[in-house]
Amino acid sequence: MYRFRFNNIENTSQYEELIKEFLQPSQYEIVRECESDFTYDFLGDKEDVKRQLFTNLADITGKKPRWGILTGIRPVKLAGELADRGFSPEDYLKENYLVEDSKARLTAEILNYQRKTIGRPERRSLSMYLGIPFCPTRCLYCSFTSNQVPDSEIERYLEALHRELDFAAAEVADSDFSLESVYFGGGTPTTLNASQLDSLLCKISKGFDLSKLKEFTVEAGRPDTIDEEKLRVLKSYGVDRISINPQTMKAETLELIGRIHSVDDVYRAFEAAHKTGFEIINTDLIAGLPEESFTDFARSLEEIISLGASNITLHTLAVKRASKLKEMDENFNYRDEELREEMLDWAHYALKKEGFRPYYLYRQKHTSGNTENTGFCRDDKVSAYNIRIMEEAQSILALGAGGISKIYFPDENRLERVANVSNYEIYIERLDEMLDRKRKGFFIETEEKKC
Repeated sequence: MYRFRFNNIENTSQYEELIKEFLQPSQYEIVRECESDFTYDFLGDKEDVKRQLFTNLADITGKKPRWGILTGIRPVKLAGELADRGFSPEDYLKENYLVEDSKARLTAEILNYQRKTIGRPERRSLSMYLGIPFCPTRCLYCSFTSNQVPDSEIERYLEALHRELDFAAAEVADSDFSLESVYFGGGTPTTLNASQLDSLLCKISKGFDLSKLKEFTVEAGRPDTIDEEKLRVLKSYGVDRISINPQTMKAETLELIGRIHSVDDVYRAFEAAHKTGFEIINTDLIAGLPEESFTDFARSLEEIISLGASNITLHTLAVKRASKLKEMDENFNYRDEELREEMLDWAHYALKKEGFRPYYLYRQKHTSGNTENTGFCRDDKVSAYNIRIMEEAQSILALGAGGISKIYFPDENRLERVANVSNYEIYIERLDEMLDRKRKGFFIETEEKKC
């Protein structure tokens, strides 16, 4: 048991996040007054404390995490702020945050690519997110808002969501916001049937000015929820980007993690998407799934490339507190860390060889191997929404259960959040409260700041 003491520091959470990259919770303790193995005095520079802590932890464990002292989830946003201040992001990340060369170079490369392909958001541009909190089953690693309910409950939820859409459409029309992107997430939006999808999309197309829209995405995540009828509905309303997310192409792993679709379902979903005319298909794969080898992961990636995905997002398994996997194995994310890195290194090489480029990146807490999630695309087909949500330089209007709206104030370079409750039943019951929150906290606040 190692004991760490931080003098003149009340909130030690950011330092504890760094400790967790080296040590399991049972291996350390943060103390206030008693004797400690390592003591740090805060003299005004939290990064200096982190550098000392990193050095000590590397000495006692033999580990040297490739992201250095960075514990935040948005390295590319940090790189952009450094570039705007006149620094070289790559050099600064290496020298001041102890980031390994390859990760610093990757971060700088993605920043430059984002600014080349999509640039900065316009001052009053807006992204809109709709949350559909339903899935056929709950995955072993999932901590998102995901419910398995009868169709009658979905209908109750959609009635409330339609009301929130009506409210949002009227407020946006009265403002000078312009929609840059629309994103359906979840959950699994294609859990809805074709008629339900049609009603939602019809309301959006009639209620909002979509003339400046750059991107319309619907996560069709679970391959077993996709059919040609639903895809034709999406296409008819201008949806131009979908996700088909098998996570792995190994049948045994699919069963283990609680997904009820088959590998054949993935092939059928891709065939239907191509037949319907979707050119931009994103696919998520996860490195580090339980009982998967390097060969299993590599084979999954090769199959997805062959199916014609134009965007591929490489996730590293994150073991969240609310997931079943966390209950089963509290320290899963500390196991086989070198294997995760090997998987990701190979995947980066394989994707670049096939003409893909990394275009956005983010990190998560409790990630296996303390790595990152990276989105790749072909032919400059970046996702505006994915970039904006990580860049945090644009307002996001989020509707539905679990939606967190973010109001961006460019003159102060800061965000304020207005959250909906995550439980769909409480969302339905307290919808008027959610609308009032948005009215006062999003629309009135942004109008006052604009004036």
